[in-house]
Amino acid sequence: MSMARSVQLAVTAGDQAAADPDSLRLHQLGYKQELKRGLSALSNFAFSFANISVMMGVTTTYNTGLRYGGPVSMTLGWLVVAVFNGCVALSMAEICSAYPTSGGLYYWSAKLAGKEWASLASWVTGWFNVVGQWAAIASVDFSLAQLLQVIILLSTGGANGGGYMASKYTVLAIYAVILIMHGIINSLPIEWLSLFGHVGALWNAAGIFVLTILIPAVAKNRPSLEFVFTHLNTDNGMGIHDKAYILAVGLLMSQYSVLGYDTSAHMVEETKNADRSGPMGIITSVVLATVFGWIYLLALTSVVTDIPYLLSPGNDAGGYAIAQALYTAFPRRYGSGAGGIACLGAVAVAVFLCGIACVTSNSRMAYAFSRDGAMPLSRVWYRVNRHEVPLNVVWLGVAVAFVMALTSLGSQVAFQAMGSIATVGMYIAYALPVFFRVTTARRSFVPGPFHLGRYGVAVGWAGVVWVATVTVLFSLPVAYPVANKETFNYTPVAVGGVLLLSVGAWVLRARFWFQGPVINVDMHC
Repeated sequence: MSMARSVQLAVTAGDQAAADPDSLRLHQLGYKQELKRGLSALSNFAFSFANISVMMGVTTTYNTGLRYGGPVSMTLGWLVVAVFNGCVALSMAEICSAYPTSGGLYYWSAKLAGKEWASLASWVTGWFNVVGQWAAIASVDFSLAQLLQVIILLSTGGANGGGYMASKYTVLAIYAVILIMHGIINSLPIEWLSLFGHVGALWNAAGIFVLTILIPAVAKNRPSLEFVFTHLNTDNGMGIHDKAYILAVGLLMSQYSVLGYDTSAHMVEETKNADRSGPMGIITSVVLATVFGWIYLLALTSVVTDIPYLLSPGNDAGGYAIAQALYTAFPRRYGSGAGGIACLGAVAVAVFLCGIACVTSNSRMAYAFSRDGAMPLSRVWYRVNRHEVPLNVVWLGVAVAFVMALTSLGSQVAFQAMGSIATVGMYIAYALPVFFRVTTARRSFVPGPFHLGRYGVAVGWAGVVWVATVTVLFSLPVAYPVANKETFNYTPVAVGGVLLLSVGAWVLRARFWFQGPVINVDMHC
């Protein structure tokens, strides 16, 4: 009787696997299907594209690019970053096709580092990924709070016209409300949440299309093409005069603006045809974001003529360069700055939608990390509600992001470093599994449906070397002399802290119990 029952169960399992190859592949990788697989390839792409959100990235970090190098560091620097960032994305897509799990980067590192280093590689990659994502949530949502403050300031007359300048406590309160809204939205079932992903992708594409036509058409005073593509701004007011150094620091804008495409990997357990849809989500989101972002960047630069004035804290926008540029351009054409404020409003919607995708990506990654017991109180975070949503870990990300923003009360510069911390932390997490792919496991790597063939190793090495380079560049001082908390670059402290704490925790405790990804199915079924 028991034998017959076993045969029946085996047949049933086989039928289910045949009907659902995604669940079968996930089972082969060691996990049972617990999240609802309701996303199409388009939805998977939409989440990544909305998370990258070049409207958000370019607009909110435009001051950095303009200050360090100006037009040439942005327009041509963008193309340099695009080539090497593309190598990272292609390598990640190849690995995602082979291992389509929500754990993504840390699971890949475990499988590719070899048995001796698997658990340590998985542990460090996972913590860089999850902390980088927390920093990304904080960076995006706080940028939105600051942008809303600028919109309110300009709408009430500007800094020189008696406009309302919110205090740092008010900005923090706005930020808290935004975080709570993002937590509530991410508590919705995946069918509803996917709608926000689609809206985010459409809003970015449509917004960039409209703004790239509107902004140059409005501008009466436009810079020359020579200025846009060759002008190097060395008047940064930060004591840095070496041109190569300035250009290197200015690359942060481009690198930050195309960040977050690991979202496709973290959503694969909810995506149909995951081993194909996940890689395509990564590649198409990066390609479209790169093209659209560069076009949008050129459009914004078409209204830039007086760089020192745009960066001056004494202007109407309080030193928010692109807001001041738009606020100036529209009155010259139409006699009112309302059009410029409306453009900023469109960007604010894009940033809001980007924040939703950031929380989504983080919740899926942290859910998978908790599933393998890597986070404190993993049993609490590794839970899904009746809608198959990892609710607890959604609100964990919201809470941690709020705590991170408290640093803004002590030093705005310390919090502004959150963007570079997110960039460096996330790209280290991106590069680690790629590094293991091209070194210890390159001969044993079994590719999925999407693969780079004989070019995989070369492309991977290009990506790894690039990430190592930008990690050093973005850790360099951004001002000389480094005299106080307002001129100190906190990036190496934070990134080094993550490395020290993760490795320290590993040496002291985690190495005794953390074995990497934990199989939660019977592999012999």
